[in-house]
Amino acid sequence: MRFLSPAPVLAAALGAALACAALPALAKPLTVCTESSPDGFDVVQFNSLVTTNASADVIFNSLVAYDEAQKKVVPALAQSWDVSADGLTYTFHLRPSVQFQTTEWFKPTRALSADDVVFTFGRMLDADNPWHKVAGASGFPHAQSMGLPKLIKSITKVDANTVKFELNEPNATFLPILTMGFASIYSSEYADQLLKAGKQIDLNAKPVGTGPFVLKSYTKDAVIRYDANPTYWGPKPKVERLIYAITPDAAVRAQKVKAGECQIALSPKPQDVADAKTDKALKVVQTPAFMTAFVALNTQKKPLDNVKVRQALNLAFDRTTYLKAIFDNTATPATNPWPPITWGYDKSISPYPHDIAKAKQLLAEAGVPNGFATTIWVRPNGSVLNPNPRAGAELLQADFAKIGVKAEIKVIEWGELIKEAKQGQHDTLFMGWAGDNGDPDNYLSPLFSCNAVKSGINFARFCDTQLDKLIADGKTTADQAQRAKDYEAAQKIIHDQALWIPLGYPTAAAITRTNVSGYQVSPFGRQNFGGVAVQ
Repeated sequence: MRFLSPAPVLAAALGAALACAALPALAKPLTVCTESSPDGFDVVQFNSLVTTNASADVIFNSLVAYDEAQKKVVPALAQSWDVSADGLTYTFHLRPSVQFQTTEWFKPTRALSADDVVFTFGRMLDADNPWHKVAGASGFPHAQSMGLPKLIKSITKVDANTVKFELNEPNATFLPILTMGFASIYSSEYADQLLKAGKQIDLNAKPVGTGPFVLKSYTKDAVIRYDANPTYWGPKPKVERLIYAITPDAAVRAQKVKAGECQIALSPKPQDVADAKTDKALKVVQTPAFMTAFVALNTQKKPLDNVKVRQALNLAFDRTTYLKAIFDNTATPATNPWPPITWGYDKSISPYPHDIAKAKQLLAEAGVPNGFATTIWVRPNGSVLNPNPRAGAELLQADFAKIGVKAEIKVIEWGELIKEAKQGQHDTLFMGWAGDNGDPDNYLSPLFSCNAVKSGINFARFCDTQLDKLIADGKTTADQAQRAKDYEAAQKIIHDQALWIPLGYPTAAAITRTNVSGYQVSPFGRQNFGGVAVQ
């Protein structure tokens, strides 16, 4: 079959681009108060949403994108694509004349081509690629957890504007995977320049993409500055400058947007959202999120390797009190890995009840009747998935104490927490996950597959052949009903094995000034500032 950009959509996009080009440059920058520093700008190395938002969402583009309104994959750098009848060959036709950004560190001599696509995926998949080892210990977590090295047989340049992917087996998630931030397309010309100069590390500090904004400067834990990309292939951004004011404290973010120091505050606390609704200078933008907050239980650590111990910890947890105290009841109770706003959610699975007596009984059956010592890892600053990390950890600590489990809270800076958790150093870990599109595999492959144990982002560190087979089988057919059966069986294993303590499904929200238009909150936590204007 062949997928083409609908003519009305192209016409509308072209009209918007021409209209924007005719407007005078806007002097006002868009300042966004964000919650923490990114790991860098080489998004393929990292799995945090903060890094995706600072890099893939503003600097780069991928071959295809996910349209949240239409709930489907749409063209991006590839204007169309063909899929063979057997589902094994995908041929992408690139937009002509797309320009890579000109920066202080790079001036492109040619347009985007198939060479860039081959390089982008080759560095992740080919161990002999000179760029493959540049990622170091972090590797390429999404590519590995999604099983791309095994899935993709070859990537071939057909001509300058055509590239062919051959798969080893049909995969219903292949196109949705390509909408994810890690699938951003890089300049092979820029990579060659860095390689020759021995400055490969600069790819993470001095990015070059095709996206709507160009990185100008970055001061860790303080500010990121971008300029609008004058050669952007799509509708031109409506602001000439974008600033990320890195503000870890949610209360301070709310104060800054109220004072006009930023126009958008991300990841506000529930109380700040409530207060903003009464302020005539502010407005609240929110939507049910395709996100899950959870506590991962490291099944490779004793006694957490015992399923009865993990079940006991779930029974000890008072979810009702937690959601009221931390989310002010703006999140709904979580049971399964992904929220029920998408297909494949198993409604027949019941959450673990709050049952201290049963929890103590299970600990006794597991051989630890007097409890045990453990640690609770948590980040220092709040986010949409954990508005008050310390308070939440203290509630969990108190719940554990009621069954004799003595838990020490360890507050660890976000970058270090992710690094050590990927190595399996944690016992229990407050974490959250946001899917990049509406496919349940956004959760299953990266968080529960055996490949994801190797990549580090299966924070439960649980590799089970039956679960792994269900995850793999769910990707081999496009029949959504059959996929749902596989995923329902997978959810039952995840629940019965008590790999997580599911916390809640949050509401994604942001606070903006009333003079901001065009901003929408994504259910996936992704940020699109290209159409945002400041009056």
